Amino acid sequence: MTNWDEIRTAFQVARLGTVSGAAEVLGVHHATVIRHIDALEQRMGVKLFQRHARGYTPTEAGRDLARVAQTTDDQFQQLAGRIRGQGEGVSGELLVTSLINFYPLMVGALTSFRAAYPEIVVRYMTGARLFRLEYGEAHVALRAGAVPQEPDNVVQSFPRQELALYASRSYIAARGMPKEGSDFATHDFIGYDDLEIRAPFAIWMRANVPPERVVFRAEDGRVQQAAVKAGAGVGFMSVQEAAKDPDLVQVLPPREEWSSALWLVTHVDLHRTPKVQAFLKHLKDYAAGMSAA
Repeated sequence: MTNWDEIRTAFQVARLGTVSGAAEVLGVHHATVIRHIDALEQRMGVKLFQRHARGYTPTEAGRDLARVAQTTDDQFQQLAGRIRGQGEGVSGELLVTSLINFYPLMVGALTSFRAAYPEIVVRYMTGARLFRLEYGEAHVALRAGAVPQEPDNVVQSFPRQELALYASRSYIAARGMPKEGSDFATHDFIGYDDLEIRAPFAIWMRANVPPERVVFRAEDGRVQQAAVKAGAGVGFMSVQEAAKDPDLVQVLPPREEWSSALWLVTHVDLHRTPKVQAFLKHLKDYAAGMSAA
């Protein structure tokens, strides 16, 4: 069997392009790096690198090996994250993921959780892609939409976050209060640049607002919220977040059709650990407190 240390060495040489760089990252002598490369090439019967004065350039075979080694190394790192998450105490890293739209809820919950458990190090990851819990990319995920179906995950329902249409007082003063219906054709709206996005409130906007009236478009929900506050037009915001700003006026009250079903997702291997259980309880209590406020 090929030695993993040799493959990892080849990966670092391909990534950095020099023996000295790989040796520094791996914490070994440069002679060890050369020995690993030579042994691996001899065992595989193919040249993995072209040697030249400036360093090492991977051949096609070297690039193939580096791609596989990158994937394997990533999986080892993710597995290590899962193993670290299985500790008995409420300490160490807590990896949490959600869509960026839920950052006001999650940042508040994570901050107060750390106040209760100061030995926790928070890693909060946002983004459209699904972080893979089975590889330890996250300990807890807040997901929106259909019920997650990945095997070996524990899925719990989570209260919907109320959304409503808002505008700034400066916008209302300049343009008047929008009324649902034909009046929308005379007002400016804020929405997503991707007109095919499947968020329920975005679907409603496509059906009720002329596309030419969506005059401020952005992919990041934080930018959309800032545009509403700046008076660029009418847009959706969470009721809890909008309540913090006295300059915002609710144009239309919240409707269930505008919000997505929410789900708390954990991997079965980590679901019962004290750290994950403590955070799940804290997040539910925090969300309930926000709704009651």
